[in-house]
This record gives sequence, structure tokens and C-alpha cells, in this order.
Amino acid sequence: MADERLKKQIQFILEVDKIKNIFRMTKIHDGSRRENDAEHSWHLALMAFLLSEYSKADKIDILKVMKMCIVHDIVEIDAGDTFCYDTAAGKDKLEREQKAAERIFGLLPEDQTRELKGLWEEFEAMETPEAKYAAALDRLQPVMLNYLNNGGTWREHNITKEQVVERNHHIGEGAPELWEFASQLIDEAVSKGLLAEK
Repeated sequence: MADERLKKQIQFILEVDKIKNIFRMTKIHDGSRRENDAEHSWHLALMAFLLSEYSKADKIDILKVMKMCIVHDIVEIDAGDTFCYDTAAGKDKLEREQKAAERIFGLLPEDQTRELKGLWEEFEAMETPEAKYAAALDRLQPVMLNYLNNGGTWREHNITKEQVVERNHHIGEGAPELWEFASQLIDEAVSKGLLAEK
């Protein structure tokens, strides 16, 4: 019979499989369906090492960034996905997510609870070079997908360029060149009619 540590780890692994059922507002590249949190997290982890040369910080712990990318949305199993442009839904987001973090990460052995919850908290705080870079990727990815799928969520919810810039300018804090790229995509989206100017 498995020991207590392994039981807790397996319980957590099985619990977080639920992340595959948490659908984000952003649609996948062809606009055919909404992306789920597992797909989003995988995409960010891949981007983390592929684009690491664009991190603002010279020395960055890419493994740590990848871990952040993998765990940053696990709390949405309980808290649900909050649309980043929905200010009303965002009011109690932190409270809902903190409660979820306690329960879900609390399933693990104590040392791993501390590590994963700590990674989630660091990501949310966006203060370390790793967290700023991870957050930059988290914002860049939906911009790229909305551009690819003909404005998808932007058009569906009448989002404006001003809103997109306000939400995503933080990309520059973790990866200035990636913000320059995102800004070009945003401008092109406006010129193609995929995103409203105002």
C-alpha cells in the first residue's frame, strides 16, 4: 500500500485533472472553441523556455517560471475563470482564489504545499523577475490568440484598444521586446477591424 506522502501527491494529481474542464474566455487559434486552463498553462510553460532570451532580467530561473506557468491557474478549479475585462467579477477574485489555493495546494504534503502555494503567490504578486516574466507570457498569449482568431473575445465583448493596452502593458515589465511585439499586434488588430479603436 502506498505511504501517506504518495497518497497525498496522487490525490492532488487526480484533483487537478479538473483544470481540463475550466474553460477560459479566450478561444483557440482557429476560434472553434474556448481554450481550457490546462491548454493555456501548457502553452505558457512552452513559451517560457522558448522566449526566455526576451526576459528583462539577465539571469532568470526558467524552471521556476515554468512551474509558475503550470500552477498559476490551478486555483480556478474552485474559483472559476474570471474574465480579465470584467471589473465586477474581478472584485472578489483574490478572495475566491486564496480560498481555492488553501484547499487545493493543501492536499499535498506540507513541503510541496508550501512550494506550490508559494509559486502561485509569487506569480500573483508580480514582483520578482520570474513572476514578471511569467505574467508577461500570461498576457501575451491571449493577445496572440485573439489576433489569430479574428478578434475572438475582443469582438464578442466589444473590447477596445485602450482596454487591451491597459490590461497588457505589464508585459513590458517582464519582457520589453515582447510588449513591443504585442503592441504591433494590437495596432494591426485595430487596422484590420479585429479590435475597436474606442
